[in-house]
Amino acid sequence: MNTENTLLNAVAGAVATIALSFTGISPVLGGALAGYLDGGDTGDGLRVGALSGAIASVPVAGFLLLVLLVLPFLGFFGFPLEVGLAAGGVAVLAVVIVVGGIAYTVALSALGGFLGVYLADEL
Repeated sequence: MNTENTLLNAVAGAVATIALSFTGISPVLGGALAGYLDGGDTGDGLRVGALSGAIASVPVAGFLLLVLLVLPFLGFFGFPLEVGLAAGGVAVLAVVIVVGGIAYTVALSALGGFLGVYLADEL
């Protein structure tokens, strides 16, 4: 298919990733769409899939950071935590969850981009 606009294909894949988030394999599906639309060889599919995953992870990472910044200060079971303890926990959780979530999304989207290019060649 090769629409010659890699960024547009990556954004289409990112929108599909977010829209299909209820499936559990949405990064693969979004990356596959981006790779299918982009065409080219498998290296191009990996690149556009990873770009699609990076774009799709921006709103997810923002939401996670917002939740992680607010939740610890509300306390557990109505008992507020000390501010220093909450801030330290937020910092560690934010790094682990956000970076892990972004890596998960980008890696699976790159795999999907590879599969999308393969499908574009076969069909």
